[in-house]
Amino acid sequence: MRKLKTVIHSICLLVIVVTTIVSCKEKSTEEIPVEVLDNHTLDRKANAILIDSLVRQVYVPIYSDIYNQTRDSRTLLTATLSIRNTSLKDSLFVSKIDYYNTEGDLVRSYIDSPIYLTPMESIDYVIEQQDTSGGSGANFMIDWYSKKQLNPLFQAVMVGGLGAQAFSFTTEGIEVIE
Repeated sequence: MRKLKTVIHSICLLVIVVTTIVSCKEKSTEEIPVEVLDNHTLDRKANAILIDSLVRQVYVPIYSDIYNQTRDSRTLLTATLSIRNTSLKDSLFVSKIDYYNTEGDLVRSYIDSPIYLTPMESIDYVIEQQDTSGGSGANFMIDWYSKKQLNPLFQAVMVGGLGAQAFSFTTEGIEVIE
């Protein structure tokens, strides 16, 4: 009986050791490339008939990183641009969504031709946390128009964290008058 217990204990110990060895994985030091989310969540195209007097331009500040304690220490943020059609009856047409960096250089254009948002529809564009191309003074310039007077909402939401503390804040777009 004693031999049987010793054999069973040995088998159990062997199973535990083998399971531990098999379950240990070497941590990969290879960096996974970040894919920038450029896909447009709205596939509908609007007619490219623009009436210059109806086109309005909005500036939306984005903080893709912020300073933390010193100028040399930065915290990266995830930023979301949200465009919201607040009308219950009319469509909102968007002809340009351009993303600029701190220096004012165009980083990317999000649409090639006008799109539209149906009444009460929203569309979002995400600047991922690892995307450092915009910097602390990044911004969007958006051109939009409508057939009737609308009051759409252009906002950005930034989300980040420091240690165990998470935080978020928003910015509002302002109309650019030239």
